[in-house]
Amino acid sequence: MPKQRSIFEDVGETPKQTAAPGGIDRVGQGARGAIRGWLMVLFALVLVMIAVGGLTRLTDSGLSITEWRPVTGALPPMSEPAWTEEFDKYRAIPEYQLQNKGMSLSEFKFIYYWEWGHRQLGRVIGLVWAAGFVFFLATRKIPAGWTGRLVFIGALGGLQGAVGWWMVSSGLEEGMLDVASYRLATHLGLAFVIFGFIAWFIYRLGRRPSDLLQARRSGDVGLIRWSNVLIGAAFIQIILGALVAGIDAGRAYPDWPLMAGGFLPPDPLGLTPVWRNFFEDAGLVQFMHRMAGYTLFLLGLFVWLRGRKSANRRTRASFNMIMAMMLVQMALGIVTVIYSAPWQVAILHQLGAVALWAMILRGRFLARYPIPQSVRG
Repeated sequence: MPKQRSIFEDVGETPKQTAAPGGIDRVGQGARGAIRGWLMVLFALVLVMIAVGGLTRLTDSGLSITEWRPVTGALPPMSEPAWTEEFDKYRAIPEYQLQNKGMSLSEFKFIYYWEWGHRQLGRVIGLVWAAGFVFFLATRKIPAGWTGRLVFIGALGGLQGAVGWWMVSSGLEEGMLDVASYRLATHLGLAFVIFGFIAWFIYRLGRRPSDLLQARRSGDVGLIRWSNVLIGAAFIQIILGALVAGIDAGRAYPDWPLMAGGFLPPDPLGLTPVWRNFFEDAGLVQFMHRMAGYTLFLLGLFVWLRGRKSANRRTRASFNMIMAMMLVQMALGIVTVIYSAPWQVAILHQLGAVALWAMILRGRFLARYPIPQSVRG
């Protein structure tokens, strides 16, 4: 009879199968670093776009171009007759007839170039996105699962162009001196949404997929939830800020902390129907922006205290940055009100909102995906 083999021999002779380390980082990862760099360029361009858009509003330049010509409008008027033709179109709209009657051609050129630069920058952003996306798609360098995300960014950009014209067209209607404030708020809100998604994708591409998978297990669920609430409150405040800018409400009551000597502005519900006051009454709109600012600050203070309890040093540091930026942003808001929104301070206030938005998103990201640290750290 054949000799029976020991169970230990069977086990010892069985080939061992081990998983190759880092396998998740080698499958379908594409050019993560290059795509992250491309998104950083888009991030910077959108940041400049928001600033230029704010200056376009502050200089009352947004209605100087009365047509939407995405392709043929890429070039400004190249001759005096062409400039005269554009000026004649502007003189036919209510803003010129009721507010800027008698404006010279040179003054018109100033506001025209502001709006043209704003639209031109939008074209540049679209071209940068399209060129980068086509290149990475053609060379098959897009990481697995990222094609839809990158297409989504481009689709939001196209939608933003359409919303921009929808906004401008409202200011060309009879009796209008500016664009409709709620359309301006939609336009700015969508810009912050685009900016936020680009920032989030940059944060994700900065870490290896295996790192994110591992870090997710250490995420702080409570801090994530409160960060989500903070993101929502910040977005509401951004929308209210756009409503303030849309009707120049920031220049209505240059006193703080009261408004014309009282807690509430005089006659806050004087317009009919009542809902119009929440969009068109300068006092009530500024009051809502102030109250939302105080609420956001108190909420930010609570989330900051919650974030300080995080065991992760870099997560704590990110929420410290959020709190510091909130203090700066509140100070800029008060100065903007007291000095009746000079464009230099107003644009700093808007850029402060952009910085705070990016910091809150980063804090939320690190709460979800904390960076590994040593036991001592």
